[in-house]
Amino acid sequence: MPYAHFDALLADVAPLDDIPVAVVDAAEEHVLRGACEAKSQSIIEPILIGDAQQIRSLLLKMGHDSGSCPNFHIIHADSAEAAAKKGVEMVLAGEAKALMKGHLHSDAFLHPILAKLRTDRRLSHVFVADIQTYPKLLLITDAAINIAPDLGTKAAILQNAIDLAHILEVAQPKAAILSAVEVVNPAIVSTVDAACLSKMAERGQITGALVDGPLAFDNAISKESAEIKGIRSTVAGDADILLVPDLVSGNILAKDLEYLAGATLAGIVMGAKVPVILTSRADPARARLVSAALAALVHYRRLETSS
Repeated sequence: MPYAHFDALLADVAPLDDIPVAVVDAAEEHVLRGACEAKSQSIIEPILIGDAQQIRSLLLKMGHDSGSCPNFHIIHADSAEAAAKKGVEMVLAGEAKALMKGHLHSDAFLHPILAKLRTDRRLSHVFVADIQTYPKLLLITDAAINIAPDLGTKAAILQNAIDLAHILEVAQPKAAILSAVEVVNPAIVSTVDAACLSKMAERGQITGALVDGPLAFDNAISKESAEIKGIRSTVAGDADILLVPDLVSGNILAKDLEYLAGATLAGIVMGAKVPVILTSRADPARARLVSAALAALVHYRRLETSS
């Protein structure tokens, strides 16, 4: 059954074995709180990579006494770049099953991942949003990696999001291809791309979902809006996935939902050899917790598929 909210996801992941996660550049309180919360809920076993002395000081400040600090696996790294490189090395050695971005910039975090952990799939980012005013989890892509994707890149991004929706037990996700309007306008490239993506899905070039577009944000998530505008679509008003035109619009949309609508966002990179947890440096511990749970779910679903 598809997940309506993150609490159900956390409950499903908790009984599974903790997965070792390399937390890259971990010497920051919000990062550590998220990792510690995920550890306390038996979701991950964090490997804290960064300034070891600063990490220990922060753990003490957070209430972990000196006797409990040895229970944390801490690896010293002299810089954020060195921490990112070490995290990737641990994945390649089989010592970590996922990566979590800490307090470093996304570019520094992703650079060694792109160099060493790529597959035949394109890397893309998906925000999974738990919004109290929406009846189910909503996937938003790509708001963090692919800056100005062309049609082929959008198709790859969409397929990654569809695959993640399947992992979240949405058997036939509904994907809305967003633009500013819901009609094709040759002057607005995103509307043309949306129409092409819809046709590609119809012909089997994109699989596993109902795809429609162009759709504006309002009629993608509101049945009332779609009905008022006379839009007849199996996707309109009931989207599971929102494919945004570019990184800027996606990032603004996701952060609007987080800061103005109270959404909780889990962030994950699809297409790498292991799940990659990618959240904003300003995100609260809850976002890191649910992102860790999502990564654990992806890890175990992949194991089931490969066995």
